[in-house]
This record gives sequence, structure tokens and C-alpha cells, in this order.
Amino acid sequence: MDTELDAVAAERRRLASLAYRMLGTMAEAEDAVQETYLRWYRMTDAERAAIANPQGWLTRVISRICLDVLGSARHRRERYIGEWLPEPVPADLFAGPVDPAEKAVVDDSVSTAVLVVMEAMTPAERIAFVLHDVFAVPFSEIAEVVGRTPAAVRQLATSARRRLQDHDGRPRDRERHDAVVRAFARAAGTGDLAGLSALLDPSVTLRSDGGGVVSAARRAVLGVDNVARFCLGIARKQPDMVWTEELTGDGLAYRFAHDGVVRGVLNVKVVDGLVRDVWIQVNPEKLRTWSRKENP
Repeated sequence: MDTELDAVAAERRRLASLAYRMLGTMAEAEDAVQETYLRWYRMTDAERAAIANPQGWLTRVISRICLDVLGSARHRRERYIGEWLPEPVPADLFAGPVDPAEKAVVDDSVSTAVLVVMEAMTPAERIAFVLHDVFAVPFSEIAEVVGRTPAAVRQLATSARRRLQDHDGRPRDRERHDAVVRAFARAAGTGDLAGLSALLDPSVTLRSDGGGVVSAARRAVLGVDNVARFCLGIARKQPDMVWTEELTGDGLAYRFAHDGVVRGVLNVKVVDGLVRDVWIQVNPEKLRTWSRKENP
């Protein structure tokens, strides 16, 4: 029995990883993990003994919990103050003993670019995509979670994949991305309006998420000149902020802190050598993983 309990407890990191991709925030993911374990431990010894594959049971239960959360998320987001953005996390937050090829997939699936696209998916599409494309769960098992046929689930995963392709959800060239991000930070830090503007795509959009807790743009900032001036304003108003390079699923990003307190994370999406999206997360509730990193 102790061995079985140890095996179930060892699933926590994987379950949190799965739930984060489905829900987009660590707080909701951790709540889903907690509820999953509560359901496991509430069962009798006989009920648990009858489960031949505890890992599969945990995966199905947390997926159903996430499906329910996603079903109500759209309504809750409508009441959110300002722009809602998924929570950025360090690329290695869920790292485990994986080979390099698998790690590349894991890193991509925690990118803000991918999570933003997934926000436009139906709950069933999102569940199907995460379970199949990231965690390699068979369509037959996903069908039990979403209440569809395996063929229908295959279509859901295909539709989700198409959405990512249509919106350039996955980073194309990490080396080029990181070079552009460094140039972006350098131009913003030195007040180089012309240099910063030259790095921005004509359709560039900046979104910042303060959650109604801290100051942030209530609406998306659109266009080269507006975005460039907004970014220069941030650097000018907070000259004592310490900016640190960090690796996220999108590639290079910047964590910024003041007096040892993490104030935000800035990451971008680069397409054809230009910045098309800027995401600034300053909601303290969505910076907890970075705060732990700042104060280990």
C-alpha cells in the first residue's frame, strides 16, 4: 500500500503540468490537483484497489475537473478587470527526466503564444489537444473524458492543431527570436524610439494584465508608435527596475524586479524577425513561480 501511495503522490508534478496547460494559471492548476487528490483519498481502500491504472485514473479525473473549470472560465473572464493573459512560467518549471526531443515539445506547450491561442479553443478542443499532443493519451481514453467518440476527439485535436498553425502559435526560430528580444530590450532601455519601432511588426499588439490589482493598460495597445512609446514609458518611469533574462516556452523573456520583489514578466512573439505581440504580466497572483525564483 505504501508503494502505491508513493506512486500516486509522485504524479503531482505531472498533474500540475497537465492542468496548467489546460487552464492557463498555476492557481487554478493547483486547485485542480488538490481536488483530484481529495477524490482519490476519499475512496475506500477497496475502491482504490479496484483501480488497475492509478495514473490513468488521476489523468481522467483531473481532465474532467479542468473541463468543468473551462466551461465556466469564459463567463469569469468577462468580469475580469482589464486584459486577461495566461500566466507565464519558467520553461523548466515542470522539467523531469525527459529526453531532448520530448523537452522541446514540453517547452513549446507552456508558451504564452500557445496558451493565448488555446484561449480561443472550445474546452473540448483544449482538453483533446493537451492530452493527445502533449501527453500522448490515446483518443479512446480522451473520449471518456469529453463524452465524445474517439473519431470526434481526433477531429477536436486536428481542429486545435489547425488553430495553432493559423495563428503562428509555435515559435519558429528560437535563435532569431532571442536576438530580436535582446534588441527590443536594449532599445527600450536606452530610449531608442526609432530602433524600437524598427523591431515592431505593423500589426503589433501589446497586452498587459494587472488583474485590477496593479496598474496596467485596460485595453490592448495597438500599432508601432503606440506600442513603442508605451514600452519606453515603462523604462523611463521605473529606472531602478532590474531586468533579468529568463527562458520561457516562447524563448527568451525578461523578468523585472524592484528591491528583490518581482514586478512582472515581459515576453513577446516574433514573426519573420519582427515583434508581433508583446505580453506583460504584472498581476501578482500570476507571478508566484517567478517570486519563488527570486527568493529561493
